[in-house]
Amino acid sequence: MSDYDELEAEWGLATQAVRAGQSRSHEQEHSEPIFLTSSFVFSSAAEAAARFAGDQPGNIYSRFTNPTVRTFEQRLARMEGAECGVATASGMAAILSTCLGLLKSGDHIVSSRSIFGTTTVLFNNFLARLGIETSFVDLTDLAAWDKAIQKNTRLLFLETPSNPLTEIVDIKALADIAHQHDCLLAVDNCFCTPALQRPISLGADIVIHSATKYIDGQGRCMGGAVLGTEKIVGTEVYSFLRSAGPTMSAFNAWVFLKGLETLNIRMQAHSQNALQLAQWLEQQPQVARVYYPGLPSHPQHELAKTQQSDFGGLLSFELKGGKDAGWALIDATQICSITANLGDAKTTITHPATTTHGRLTDEQRQASGIADGLIRLAVGLEDIEDIKRDLARGM
Repeated sequence: MSDYDELEAEWGLATQAVRAGQSRSHEQEHSEPIFLTSSFVFSSAAEAAARFAGDQPGNIYSRFTNPTVRTFEQRLARMEGAECGVATASGMAAILSTCLGLLKSGDHIVSSRSIFGTTTVLFNNFLARLGIETSFVDLTDLAAWDKAIQKNTRLLFLETPSNPLTEIVDIKALADIAHQHDCLLAVDNCFCTPALQRPISLGADIVIHSATKYIDGQGRCMGGAVLGTEKIVGTEVYSFLRSAGPTMSAFNAWVFLKGLETLNIRMQAHSQNALQLAQWLEQQPQVARVYYPGLPSHPQHELAKTQQSDFGGLLSFELKGGKDAGWALIDATQICSITANLGDAKTTITHPATTTHGRLTDEQRQASGIADGLIRLAVGLEDIEDIKRDLARGM
């Protein structure tokens, strides 16, 4: 470890988000440069051979070595408290790279039932074709996790908070269960980011991100990341990415670096707005229930206070009138953006049962608690009173 690495290790999260991982070129640029190149030249045939063989570090080809992408990987890894990171083309590419980098035919996954609908489809429709089976359990039921683990279980996978019901699991307790059975614990930390939650410090082995969301923060680029140890991520997941190529572009990595610089203050603002909106929604007679960890009514409110520094910008609420009421509210809004993306400076609104979880069967949606009247809000950075008035139009 260099003197600079030791200095980085002492920095607070806000400083890491602005400065970690940067290595200036001979041009001595202040902002991180974008290396828009597909390949790199070598000083000799011997150097080329040494790099391809892995005997000498250095750039080879931007599918798996690019300085801008590497800076993003190192910065996010430092913020998550991980040894290293691998950046991918999307959040789903990060999940796929984790599974195909670490698992083989005959292996078994135990997953939370409360995950992104496309992740469920990936597990059930595609990994199953490769002989990798998945069992689904209730996120908050630790006994169910323990019971579902089989002799061939290799990976436990979850989101906390979950999408869209913001359920929360005790990461430390689940990590203990996973390690008792020699399994790896992978936590999708997309909705909190390291600004609010650091799963590795709680015992998780792998952290996964859709950088498309809060890490970007303005809905501009697609990207993902896998963070963990040198052995698990730096060797096994990286080897899959090098060969299969679900690669993050250098330009997108540069955008995400700029997003990381403001991540701390944005997550504080998202959390503040979301809490005020959740409190307001609880008072509306048309609302049957509000799902937000910052509310005392949330079943894991006390747990959230112990493993998160704040409660995030994602919330959901259920209208009494079902799908018709939900669609009417969405269509009446004028400020909120009707889109399935989240983590944007702009508030986004969606109907999970017919969008993000629309490919699930009715039984799968019911098991996941996705009611027809459920609305998901990713609360943005607008004036909170304007957001309230916008929602009130459709109440």
